[in-house]
Amino acid sequence: MKLPITIHQARLGSTEFKVIRPARPLVHAVLIDHDRHLDTYLDQDAAQRIGGLWTLAASSPRSLVHLPMRGNRGPSHALPEDGTRQLDLVLLHHSLQFAPSRWKEVRRRLGPGRPQTVTLPGAGHTDEAVTDHEARHYQENRDLFHQHLHAETLFMTGSAKVFRDTARHFFDVARNGPGYAPVHPSYPHFCSELHSNDGTLGDAREIHIEYCGQWDA
Repeated sequence: MKLPITIHQARLGSTEFKVIRPARPLVHAVLIDHDRHLDTYLDQDAAQRIGGLWTLAASSPRSLVHLPMRGNRGPSHALPEDGTRQLDLVLLHHSLQFAPSRWKEVRRRLGPGRPQTVTLPGAGHTDEAVTDHEARHYQENRDLFHQHLHAETLFMTGSAKVFRDTARHFFDVARNGPGYAPVHPSYPHFCSELHSNDGTLGDAREIHIEYCGQWDA
């Protein structure tokens, strides 16, 4: 899978930060904060590229992967309700030890960026057979996501392994969403979920990931 990105630099004092963004805007992608949980609505292109960026986060421990989407217009059936808000998303490795309180300043100082295309393993290379699902629930498990919210941005912090293991949710939506035929009124849309039962969420809220093929102009 070839993924066009832009690489940006920002300096705060003596520290330089590297920020990776998708080369093209993720037009049909929204992330909505419902307080108790989070909803993501994506078309096929956005789901495919976010899966790629999720995979890239696993191999980029010194970078912040920024997905700007808080200003996007969502599908009509998923308009934000009172008390909800749309967010950007930042993916980062826990070893970076980045303080989200610095993000607003980093974001403001980002340069124009330089284009680059990275080659990633295809979605089929994620081998579920080698994932020890039971081990995820052990107390010693450190391959967990943690979330922080700052400056209208959700920070997903995790290990390389947890990013690799969960990118499949987005690839699954990209692959199966467009051809999905509803079989029950309770399941009108194809979706996947980062769920607490999966053993990948530490102090992180669940994220519902839904395919949407029809978007408002």
